Amino acid sequence: MHNNVISTIFDHLVKNNISCLRFNFRGVERSTGNHSGGPGELSDVHSCITFLQKKENQTILICGYSYGAAIGCSAVNFTKSIIGYCAISFPWDFMGTNYRNMSQTNKPKLFIQGDQDSIAKYDNFFSHYNLYKEPKEKIIIKGADHFYWGSEGILADEVVKFIKKI
Repeated sequence: MHNNVISTIFDHLVKNNISCLRFNFRGVERSTGNHSGGPGELSDVHSCITFLQKKENQTILICGYSYGAAIGCSAVNFTKSIIGYCAISFPWDFMGTNYRNMSQTNKPKLFIQGDQDSIAKYDNFFSHYNLYKEPKEKIIIKGADHFYWGSEGILADEVVKFIKKI
């Protein structure tokens, strides 16, 4: 929740008057519970979405990074309030096809990938991306690895542009 990628995106959203919620999955930092390998974390996302619907009654765009992209984007069809998602360094090879299948939707999707990413492997990006339905967009950040050191602002600007567009 406080890494360079998530913090920069959060700060850019706030500066652009875009409401946002960031949270840690169960068992991370001071969050209670234990890591479950996916099902419990997906339940965490559902709980956050339900909270937002009750509290704000607004449309929701999911934005997730790495493991958070796989889990968060898998909740895209949980409710009609979710209008799409932004997946940053989706780790398809690590997570398996189940999360790719759950993240399929006819809603707008943005995939952001660093061309030097060896964790969410850039070499495999296009083979996974091509399996997704339209509408979809991709942004490749040249020189960026999985942690986007030095490219955080570029990454966050792309997320804000996407949100404002949809």
